[in-house]
This record gives sequence, C-alpha cells and structure tokens, in this order.
Amino acid sequence: MQKYKIQTDMKIYAWCLMGNHVHLLVKEENESISLVMKRLGISYAMYYNWKYRTTGHLFEDRFKSENVEDNRYLLTAARYIHQNPVKAGIASHPAEWKWSSCLGYYKKFVYPPNLLDSHFLLNIFSSNESIARTRFKEFNERINDDQCLEGYEDSRKRMTDDEARAEIRKCMESLEIPHVKSLPREQRNEVLRKIKAINGLSHRQAARILGISPNLISKA
Repeated sequence: MQKYKIQTDMKIYAWCLMGNHVHLLVKEENESISLVMKRLGISYAMYYNWKYRTTGHLFEDRFKSENVEDNRYLLTAARYIHQNPVKAGIASHPAEWKWSSCLGYYKKFVYPPNLLDSHFLLNIFSSNESIARTRFKEFNERINDDQCLEGYEDSRKRMTDDEARAEIRKCMESLEIPHVKSLPREQRNEVLRKIKAINGLSHRQAARILGISPNLISKA
C-alpha cells in the first residue's frame, strides 16, 4: 500500500487488516482505484504464493467498493472499519487491534508511519488538533449498528473467522491452509468434505478462509 500510495498520490483515510481480508478507505488521485487495486492484488498474490510455496489465485473475487458521497458517511465508514475486529469478536476495543489505522488517529504509533492521512477526517470535527482527536475518539468508539459493504453478511456469521480457521485446522492434520487449493482434486475433495461437516461453518466462510470458490466446497 505504501508503494502504490507514493506512485499514485492517493490518500488513505482508514484501514483494517483482518485474517482473510482488508478494509480500506481511500481517495483516488492520479490513477483510478480499480487500477490501483488490480496492481496491489497482483503484487501481493505473487508475494504470498512465493512465501507459502503455493500457486493460483489468492483472492476469491474482485474487490468490492462503493462511493462515499458526504462527510457523514465518510466518518461512518471509518468507524465501521476500526470497529471491525471488535464486532468480529477478536478484540474488545478498537485500539487493541494494531493492524488498523485506529492508533494513528489516537496519536499513537501506527505502522507504516507515513501511510495514514488523518488530517482530513480530523478537520471535520475541529481545526484544533487536540479537540479533533478527542471528538474523533468519542465518535470512533460509540456503540452503533453501522453497516458498510459486507456488514450485513458479517453480522450473520455464526463463528468468527478465527474460530472457523481453528476448526478447519483440526480437520487438516499436518496440512497448511494455503496448500488446500493446490491439492490434487480427489485429495482436496476429501479434505473439503471434512471441513463441510464442521457445525456452524458456512460454505462461503470456509471458501474465504481457504482461498477457493464456494462451488468447489459445494461439489466436494
């Protein structure tokens, strides 16, 4: 992200890296968001496949996006992104999750240090930085029913992704999750049949975690 931000001069207002997906709140500049995400996806998939010695597609589908038309929804989207780990049950407070931009808004260290463009959102609350950060923190931690993009789907999950990933690993013995999609068909189907039997795990959730199509799970 840092690399493509420098190349395209885009603004990054919020992010949250989860176990199998990432939420980004960005403003495109010199290149369209579609082109930036395409380059980013290809670059990361090449790195991931090299690191884990696997092959094939990494992301299930094309990225999903929507336009932000006003400041009210801009702030709502930022809060939704920062509270994603809390609502997923893997953090009790937005600031506990170090893989998001939340800490940057709280004037704490966030990595990488030059990725976040916080001034625009803070200025919505006040031109005084101290006041703006206090008001942003109060807004960011407010209990809500925010729904953005996949929010409706996320709210219906019976298990968090971390819980589902742990159950999947129990079915795979010594096999690593990234290797499932590269297995020969019969061996892969045998593994997928065991995974399908996990109580409370949907085909779509399993597909996201395994990096394969839901159809492959359904047909196994």
